[in-house]
Amino acid sequence: MSVARIPGWLSLLVLALLSGCASSRPMIVSNPVFVPANSQHAAWEHAVDSLHVFHFPIARENRLDGVIETDYRVGSNILEPWHGDSVGLSNRMESTLQSIRRKVKVELTPVEGGYLVGVEAFKEQEDLSGIAENTAGASTFRKNTPLERNLSVVVGQSSPSGWYPLGRDADLEQAILSRLQQ
Repeated sequence: MSVARIPGWLSLLVLALLSGCASSRPMIVSNPVFVPANSQHAAWEHAVDSLHVFHFPIARENRLDGVIETDYRVGSNILEPWHGDSVGLSNRMESTLQSIRRKVKVELTPVEGGYLVGVEAFKEQEDLSGIAENTAGASTFRKNTPLERNLSVVVGQSSPSGWYPLGRDADLEQAILSRLQQ
């Protein structure tokens, strides 16, 4: 291969690699979505199964109100690709670098021929009150001082951490709604 052809092959390779990044955005699903079902039990179990695919533990179910709420789940990071709660690379990077947790609320409303299923996914970020104290260990002793017993040693965070809301997670909502339509 001649040296004159290298820039041509290199530019062709770059174009081929960049064309994979230019894929179209996924189809946006309406919220709430219509789920055809013959009974409330079938629609309910389909909604619960869809939440279990994303590894959300169910905290509260109320069939009379048509509400399913999950417990908070810590966002999965780059090293946990098998968990689907962090949808997309930007959410995975955010969950890798920050303490993020998510909670989902699903509402089922009966309509003719099935149910309207609405999904709300809430995202929160941890707010530490200060820097956590890290020591070499509570039982590390110096050689030149006498042994002192301090039975009130506090290791770790001195106050509980707080969480502040980041709003709704539209990407997770769309992923759950797409799963509900299957």
